[in-house]
Amino acid sequence: MEIGVFEIAISILGGFIAGSINTLAGNGSAITLSILTEVLGLPGNMANGSNRIGVFAQGLTSNFAFIQNKKLDVKKSKHIIILVCIGAVAGVLTAVRVSNEQFMFVFKVLITILFFVVLIKPKRWLIASNVEKQLSPFLYVPMFLGIGFYGGFIQMGMGVIFLASMVLVAKYNIIDANAVKAFVVFLYTIIVIAIFQYKGLIDWKLGSIVAIGQAVGGYLTAQFASKYKHADIWAYRLLVIIMIIVILKTYNILSW
Repeated sequence: MEIGVFEIAISILGGFIAGSINTLAGNGSAITLSILTEVLGLPGNMANGSNRIGVFAQGLTSNFAFIQNKKLDVKKSKHIIILVCIGAVAGVLTAVRVSNEQFMFVFKVLITILFFVVLIKPKRWLIASNVEKQLSPFLYVPMFLGIGFYGGFIQMGMGVIFLASMVLVAKYNIIDANAVKAFVVFLYTIIVIAIFQYKGLIDWKLGSIVAIGQAVGGYLTAQFASKYKHADIWAYRLLVIIMIIVILKTYNILSW
């Protein structure tokens, strides 16, 4: 497939929007995967691998902004970060061997449940972090291993699920949760890229085009989230909107 100026422009713009959405809420990979398959013509498994270039680039810039503005505390979240990374390795090792149809069915059910949970307790997303109370390992170990597994497998939707778990279960504020999400996704994406590359499932040229937009979108949005007083409110609103769009798409009510 021949790639022209129009395709490049659409890919960079789409990457920018996805990077912004990923940094403040999640599920931007729904946009970038669509661009890689429908605009740039990559097959599904190759798009899944190439998409991780943009995820890495966006993570690099958004983490820089969060750290620069002192919004990331790795020490307090170290157990969550380790568990998600371990789960992600298992997820990508599975992704290079099987299809994602069964996992998309699980995602379909889970995202619908989470949507109603998010709407029922909106104020919980807007209060300060309270991570002093220790979670039971019987709860958080399987939960964050599972989230990491899903992220390693397909990435799309991982941010939404991670944020819901961090805010509603681990008692993080949505902005603090976004900072941890950016860091942990960046870490495991390094491993994921290495595995996809080993399997020959990355197109560096096309993946890098989308990554340009994602890197810029991720950085600017992380700066906004760190400095703007009411960023948590906008993050919550964006999360609800994204979840509505994802549900409509998942149930074939909306197509793109």
